[in-house]
Amino acid sequence: MAVLHSAPKIASHEGVIDRIAETISVWLIDASEAYGELIFTVRRDDIERVLRVLRDDHAYQQLMEIAGADYPSRPERFEVVYMLLSLTKNHRIIVKCSTDEATPVPTVTTLWPNAGWLEREVFDMFGVTFAGNPDLRRILTDYGFEGHPFRKDFPMTGYTELRYSEDEKRVVYEPVDLAQDMRTFDFLSPWEGAEYQLPGDEKAQQPPLADEKKPPVKDPKVTEKPTDTGAGPKADEKAAEGTAANPPKMKDGNGAPGAPNATEDSPDRAPAKSSVRDTKGATKPEGGDE
Repeated sequence: MAVLHSAPKIASHEGVIDRIAETISVWLIDASEAYGELIFTVRRDDIERVLRVLRDDHAYQQLMEIAGADYPSRPERFEVVYMLLSLTKNHRIIVKCSTDEATPVPTVTTLWPNAGWLEREVFDMFGVTFAGNPDLRRILTDYGFEGHPFRKDFPMTGYTELRYSEDEKRVVYEPVDLAQDMRTFDFLSPWEGAEYQLPGDEKAQQPPLADEKKPPVKDPKVTEKPTDTGAGPKADEKAAEGTAANPPKMKDGNGAPGAPNATEDSPDRAPAKSSVRDTKGATKPEGGDE
């Protein structure tokens, strides 16, 4: 039996931009569709009012995420992005506003309590402040961290590093000390169309010298005369002489020394006093003669 549900499996974007834009037109800067998402750009000071209208009048009940983006070339370099979900419509929209380093964005903790932690993440990573947030402090980086890691002008290596010190028996902070400078790696395989030369390639491309003589490759080396192989009458006479069957005897006094004579007699091992039976030299069988 098929189960019917009021929310479609895939919600359509048809007519959504027009309905929402008509409601928030006073605060709306731009509305567009990109990459399958509906994006509404609104004025920064009115972000809380716009989100309240979307929650109450358009049934976008849940705030799923707050993200940030950094565009250093813009006068207002930061974008704060709010992602809303409608459970009844099975539909999502994106609302965003712009700000700079000094201008705070109104908090939306008055609409969704979970916005407190989400705004703290954006503050920690980008340095965007939120006016009205009751607990705006870092949430992802460590205590005493300086800077905001997701800014484009923040170095990839950071400014400090931490390690455990055996001398002080605690974690210590130190300035970053790189063994070598950051390098740019070219991962293009030299066998797949690289336009540069690797060290040593220039040797393979040099033409041979004009006066360089090379042995003929097509003519094989042969032994046309007996002298080329070492054979001949002299070699035959030397082989006929042969060698002695027995090796020559060594002169007196130059032979290998024999084994040394025994210096003392080793006494027999004393009989064991226990009842353990072992070899005859160690124990005496019970009831037997020696």
